[in-house]
Amino acid sequence: MLSLVKNSVATKQGFIKYGAATNYWNVIVNKSYATKDNAAKNIVYVDGVRTPFLQSGTSYKNLTPYDLARHSLVALQNKIKFPQEVVEYIVYGTVMQEVKTSNIGREAALAAGYSDRTPAHTVTMACISSNQALTTGMGLIACGVYDVIVAGGVEFMSDIPIRHNRRMRSLMLQANKAKTLGQTLSLLGSIRPQHFVPDLPAVAEFSSGETMGHSGDRLAAAFGVSRKEQDEYALRSHTLAANAQRQGYLTDIAPYKVPNVDKVVDKDNGIRVSTPEQLAKLKPAFVKPYGSVTAANASFLSDGASAALIMSEQRALQLGLTPKAYLRNFTYVSQDPVDQLLLGPTYAVPKVLEKAKLSMKDIGVWEIHEAFAGQILANLKALDSDWFAQNYLGRSTKVGTPDLSKWNAWGGSLSIGHPFAATGVRLATHTANRLIREDQQFGLIAACAAGGQGVGMIMERYPGAKV
Repeated sequence: MLSLVKNSVATKQGFIKYGAATNYWNVIVNKSYATKDNAAKNIVYVDGVRTPFLQSGTSYKNLTPYDLARHSLVALQNKIKFPQEVVEYIVYGTVMQEVKTSNIGREAALAAGYSDRTPAHTVTMACISSNQALTTGMGLIACGVYDVIVAGGVEFMSDIPIRHNRRMRSLMLQANKAKTLGQTLSLLGSIRPQHFVPDLPAVAEFSSGETMGHSGDRLAAAFGVSRKEQDEYALRSHTLAANAQRQGYLTDIAPYKVPNVDKVVDKDNGIRVSTPEQLAKLKPAFVKPYGSVTAANASFLSDGASAALIMSEQRALQLGLTPKAYLRNFTYVSQDPVDQLLLGPTYAVPKVLEKAKLSMKDIGVWEIHEAFAGQILANLKALDSDWFAQNYLGRSTKVGTPDLSKWNAWGGSLSIGHPFAATGVRLATHTANRLIREDQQFGLIAACAAGGQGVGMIMERYPGAKV
């Protein structure tokens, strides 16, 4: 895999029209590293949990996002055994909002037994929504507003909100305001067949109308990522996830007894180790018939929820808790949502490393969101390209190629699943657990998101931490 990346880096000829405008929002919460004197300033990641991530339309299909979010919050408290009353604020992410529980963070917290005096709000930032929940919590702690925060996210693609179209909605609102039966009947009588065509949500960019899969296909073509390379990376992800599942490394999973069903869900159900021959038989999913993105080398629609407990180190010590990691630096990036939609990691990685005063060699654990295999490989080639660095990153030389033996060692979104707003906490918990299990000091999280945005985060292993 490393040879594939190094032998085919981004070139001016291969990089087709990828826009140069890049905006950054960089936030550094804490530059100082661990000492006894600055324990009050350090922000720690105590632990995180998640429901098993399932393919949409399977065992969770009759539930709601509210059910999964509630379970993640209950499971977090059960795992860590912290008093609920110490939690001062809850930040929860979601992308496809259920209209009846639009502030799902608040509703799930109440259902999970939290006091009605514990504030909660919901954030949305596409695939990095729970990263945003985490960093929002970090900001609140760093500013001294709160000491203890729960952050998480949920996504439920088995039942997404579908609306009547605008003309039907307008008629229904008018009918609701009608003062006489005659006015109501007149309005209802104006309904025509086209009024029943619904507004369907889509995994597409509002600004361009293009689906993320189409963008992934164009990105792979621009960077010369072959179909074979993409299938090989997808097979790598599933193989590593299967190994981690078999060896019991995925300890962040909180088994879930599905209500009204005699079944306990205790593992991710999208992990499938196939063969190169089987993968090669699949047809393109987006750009037909010439595209290279298929159902197997793209992340699948998933259901799941996650939650994590973060706090100041000083408060953790007072509560007798041993955190798993320090939450260090983070940065958000944004770029052209048409031609650079999925390049968030390429922009975020060098920025967050620079802010943390670290190099690639310092990173012992890489946890990078896998939207598509082609997206991952294109980002790796961009990071290893002098031309891309000079023309788009404002650097004189390339960022370099990470050590792929330390890259998504337990699989990633391609295999584990990708409930949009829950993935960020999953990445953070896997980073913390891998830092401990693999005896590494620093971990780096990065992800792309809709809108041409991205995130980079640095975590540091906590002394004496255990899985």
